[in-house]
Amino acid sequence: MTSVTRDQVLARLREVGHASIGGDIVSKGLVSDILIADGKVFFSISVPSDLAASLEPMRLAAEKAVTSIDGVQSAMVALTAERKGGSSSPQPQRPAAQPQSTAAKPGVPGVDHIIAVASGKGGVGKSTTAVNIALGLQSLGLRVGVLDADIYGPSVPRLLKATGRLTPAGKEKLPPKQAYGLKVMSMGFLVDEETPMIWRGPMVVSALTQMLREVDWGELDVLVVDMPPGTGDAQLTMAQKVPMAGAVIVSTPQDLALLDARKGLNMFRKVDVPVLGLVENMSYFVCPSCGERSDIFGHGGAREEAQKIGVPFLGEVPLHMDIRASSDSGEPVVVSAPDGPHAEAYRRIAEKIRDSLAGIGEVGAPSIVFE
Repeated sequence: MTSVTRDQVLARLREVGHASIGGDIVSKGLVSDILIADGKVFFSISVPSDLAASLEPMRLAAEKAVTSIDGVQSAMVALTAERKGGSSSPQPQRPAAQPQSTAAKPGVPGVDHIIAVASGKGGVGKSTTAVNIALGLQSLGLRVGVLDADIYGPSVPRLLKATGRLTPAGKEKLPPKQAYGLKVMSMGFLVDEETPMIWRGPMVVSALTQMLREVDWGELDVLVVDMPPGTGDAQLTMAQKVPMAGAVIVSTPQDLALLDARKGLNMFRKVDVPVLGLVENMSYFVCPSCGERSDIFGHGGAREEAQKIGVPFLGEVPLHMDIRASSDSGEPVVVSAPDGPHAEAYRRIAEKIRDSLAGIGEVGAPSIVFE
């Protein structure tokens, strides 16, 4: 593969400009630090917030210019609308003070519903839950895709054994990977597993938007979005950019995890996203040698929390070595042991999610799963 340099990228970008900025984007100092990894080029263009919408053609021109360089496989270009000093207008990646109605947000073409899976804190099995819910929905006869929205730490490719680079099929949209019948998209398909993504919020927002709208998802009943932990730019982007069917909050039983789950729940309520229910992950542990049950993290906390706040309790998933081992091997338990009790637990949760979505019209609507 031909090695691509920063100077080559800058030289090509000097050909890109717009009348409203009075020159090319390089000489005007609008181009951010450029990240080049394995033939993929990433950078952002900073523009005045009031011109952001009209400068989308310039972003596309910059993307086209860079991809024409020999050795560049793809480019991801973010259009960053910076807030001017003293301005009271909000930055574009933040939600409006008054939430938009879902009807005002365009869905993803071909996708009926979107389910985002997220976590109030890390280390609670968020991604494992996401892929098993996706496979559970698929086992119910639905057409399902998975979007790995964790830009900084994508793990879905490893969980689904869907490694390797994407191969562009044409000039319009990227084709997703296929894994166990699921359509899958992840930043892990664009950069090496060990390459750190050192991006600020606007770059994450742009990357998420492109992975949602510039991928050929085809016809899907449900798109499951594996969100990063917390309540930051990725979650707010999903709430802003697409009509959301609801949030599924996943938590372990202990009080500390439930505290973070409440924060996630309250965030989605503030941006007018309904909560479909709670899931208790790592609910209990059964010793494989003696059969004795241990409530390592306590038990029933998520069920009690669901009753307290008035949302459905969707089910509990045990802490078990089979779930961990199957995830590490890239063969999720729903496909590696479909007749086992753990697969059944995920399927029951998937059934309740499917039933909740059944009353929603065929619009792209994400549902977010929080752990």
